[in-house]
Amino acid sequence: MKNLSLRFVSVLLASTALALPRLAADERDDIKALRAQIDSLEQKLDVLEKKQEIQEQETAAAAKAAPKISLTGKGFVFASNDGANSLHIGALVQFDSREYLKDGGGVLNNTFLLRRARPVLDGTIDKIYTFQFVPEFGGTNPVSIFDANIGIAPTKELQFKFGKFKAPIGLEQLQGDPATSFVERSLVNNLVPSRDLGAQVTYTLNGGVLTGTAGIFNGVADGANSSNVDFDNDKDVDARLFSRPFVNAKDSPLHGLGAGVAGSLGREKGAPALTAGYKTDGQQTFFKYASTVVADGQVWRVSPQAYYYYGPFGTLDEYVVSTVNVRPSATGAKARLENKAWQASICYVLTGEDASYTGVTPAEPFSWADGTWGAWQVVARYGDLKVDAKAFPLFASTATNAKEASSWGVGVNWYLNNVVKISQDFFDTSFTKASPAVPTTQILQQNEKTLITRVQLSF
Repeated sequence: MKNLSLRFVSVLLASTALALPRLAADERDDIKALRAQIDSLEQKLDVLEKKQEIQEQETAAAAKAAPKISLTGKGFVFASNDGANSLHIGALVQFDSREYLKDGGGVLNNTFLLRRARPVLDGTIDKIYTFQFVPEFGGTNPVSIFDANIGIAPTKELQFKFGKFKAPIGLEQLQGDPATSFVERSLVNNLVPSRDLGAQVTYTLNGGVLTGTAGIFNGVADGANSSNVDFDNDKDVDARLFSRPFVNAKDSPLHGLGAGVAGSLGREKGAPALTAGYKTDGQQTFFKYASTVVADGQVWRVSPQAYYYYGPFGTLDEYVVSTVNVRPSATGAKARLENKAWQASICYVLTGEDASYTGVTPAEPFSWADGTWGAWQVVARYGDLKVDAKAFPLFASTATNAKEASSWGVGVNWYLNNVVKISQDFFDTSFTKASPAVPTTQILQQNEKTLITRVQLSF
């Protein structure tokens, strides 16, 4: 029995000894398989990490390229993340009420008027190129294109402009339509071109200390907008030199001073080169050349101009001489006429905000709930326009035209916020007759007294 036990133990030990190598081999195989799985997982993890890195890079690139969209008091603005490209969509809407007081029994019509209705589209491409497109749907004329131009700015100081835009002459004319102190520009505006077609270059020194502008244009009559074609082969050269000597001295009381001189020179022929009519502040025509009169020869304008803004106070002043050579008919004798106008205006912001050439920004927008009232501004102006005495009676009828108009006006502007402004102006215009006879045009038989109220939306 004892031998049997010993034999069993011996067999068991021998069997165990024989099994150990096989167990070790199986363990090695398991370890190899496990390592293979680990290697495979590491490879998959590397792939996932690379995909995650690529996805993060793509997300960052997409975020960098995604446009920034904003809606502020300046309108809808779409801009690239780096600011190199932008698109602005805005509008200007001016709804007017005109009332003519003591007009001799209703000579003029009191009326509501959509004075301006303009969608505004402008922007920048690659920081260098700019564009502007502004059609007009308001006023009394058919739909027209007021601004359509392309700008190229190789440097911060140098800019080229091509297309249709404001001619660089009148100081008040160059002021943005939403920013003018009065609902209508002064009598001076009759003698300067509005918008013209041409090419222009502007160079600015030291952030605006001195700005020079020169351009060649089709040429337009006094107070006129250019059509899309020229009426003769001659062109006008317009130029302006304007200085803001203390623009970089922000703490100086002269920081808001600007002064300069502008002018134009050219040759024009035909009736389209003559004004369609000089208008009062109430937009009634008080002078117009006879229908047979034509321009023929040199035309030129010169305009010294200045503005000054200090805190809530501001003043804008300019003088214009506009010269044209005319004939009473295509074959009549030529005469040179010099028409002159000037204006002086002041403004004061009662609520303390700064006045400026670009308008007023209320410190606290109007809110009935919060008890805030926006910004309030009072304004006053005097202007005068004299037609050359040689215009009568050969080139203009003494019965239907005045030889001089003088106007004073006062008003108040309520800036509810950066977008909405309500204005009310009163204008009194007196006329100097071209002859002792009573004018046949009824609006010239008494002073024009006009009350104009405007509600404006601009962004």
